[in-house]
Amino acid sequence: MKSLPRHARRLLAAPLALLALPLPACAQEAPAAATDADPALWVVKDADTTIYLFGTIHVLKPGMTWFDEAVKTAFDRSDTVALELVMPDPAAMTGLVTSLGVAPAGTPPLTERLPVAKRAAFTAAVTDLGLPADALDRYRPWLAATRLSIGPVTKMGYASENGPEQVLTAAAKAANKSLVGLETAEQQLGYFAKLSDAAQMKFLESTVDELPTVGTQMGEMVADWARGNPKGLAREMNDSLKDTPEVAKVLLTERNQRWAEWIKTRLEKPGTVFVAVGAGHLAGPESVQVQLRKLGVKTQRVKY
Repeated sequence: MKSLPRHARRLLAAPLALLALPLPACAQEAPAAATDADPALWVVKDADTTIYLFGTIHVLKPGMTWFDEAVKTAFDRSDTVALELVMPDPAAMTGLVTSLGVAPAGTPPLTERLPVAKRAAFTAAVTDLGLPADALDRYRPWLAATRLSIGPVTKMGYASENGPEQVLTAAAKAANKSLVGLETAEQQLGYFAKLSDAAQMKFLESTVDELPTVGTQMGEMVADWARGNPKGLAREMNDSLKDTPEVAKVLLTERNQRWAEWIKTRLEKPGTVFVAVGAGHLAGPESVQVQLRKLGVKTQRVKY
């Protein structure tokens, strides 16, 4: 498989809260024809508890049918749905973004902080989103990078409205299921905000470098997810994070460890739970399943 641009691959582990960041309105590509998807699903069981593990892609184009067959059966059997995050109201998100993502007064404009060789491409990427050239200059590097990563994907027709989290949230509410979040929005945005400035700048620079090739590669990543191919997703995830160990530790390894602990603890209480987290967390050598195995908990792939 052709290697994905790193900023596209990071969407496999990106916190869900990033998809709530405001983006400018832009023309979108026409939706593709309906496509059947069979994403990977796992299960953890003991005598009186069943926990399903479902990997999501936070943004999808309309027309992909995935909420059926094994996934729908597992969801219907569950009395609790656990997502990475239960979205707060927009006003709360705006406040968090402002407090964590806007640079302190007196900080040089972001454009001036970039290497001279990167500035023209950065400005072009910003204006490509329909924004003024200086629109992101007051942002901290992590927020600018995520805005630039998500913007082109949105233009291609991918949207969180079509993503599994929103579908599952609506279905859980309609069925009066308990809906819980594994993290808060403040936690999720804080993962980026607490990165060192050097890591944030590297994230931004690599995002700018890789923007031109995101389209086809995003499609390949979604295709791997739709085929239920965690090994393919794992290859991309490992490659995307190997040169940014600080980001890998914060976004992937530590979160997977915490979620595995949550799942093990939840096994102590009877019931059936449907856990949905980004597909990258259920793939590779640092996956939630690997962390569970370290805790003595076995997972099994669910067959369609």
